[in-house]
Amino acid sequence: MATVELSFSALPVHVRTARLIVTAVARRSGVAETLLDEVRLAVGEACSRAVEAHRRHCPDEPVRLELTGADRRFEVIVSDTVPGDDAAGGLPSFEDPEEFEFGMGEGTAELGLAVIAGLADDVDIAATPKGVQIRMSWPAEDEATI
Repeated sequence: MATVELSFSALPVHVRTARLIVTAVARRSGVAETLLDEVRLAVGEACSRAVEAHRRHCPDEPVRLELTGADRRFEVIVSDTVPGDDAAGGLPSFEDPEEFEFGMGEGTAELGLAVIAGLADDVDIAATPKGVQIRMSWPAEDEATI
């Protein structure tokens, strides 16, 4: 199982670069050409959410991506370092979208997550005191060659 790791400064201009890299790695991992736009858009949404959260809470920390191709799947994990806990120490439940705003404006996080869920084959969101991870995956036609 090969993994490509990428980290970038929390600047919106770097989201485009991340999308381009992810698309190239997805193609090389065997993701069908017809799915590449979905990969690009979902990763763009996840990276944009992470960049905005970092710009508000920890602008000097990089956004991190892990790209893995194995078992006929291509997986992308976008990680931020904005704690997913509130002042009381609890984690947002994700059942109540208002708890997952991270100061980004009413409905912003909910809409971005809905877009990601509609584009990725499989999505998992994990919030911890160390940050939020959005894991997305798509089928790959061939064994990964990354």
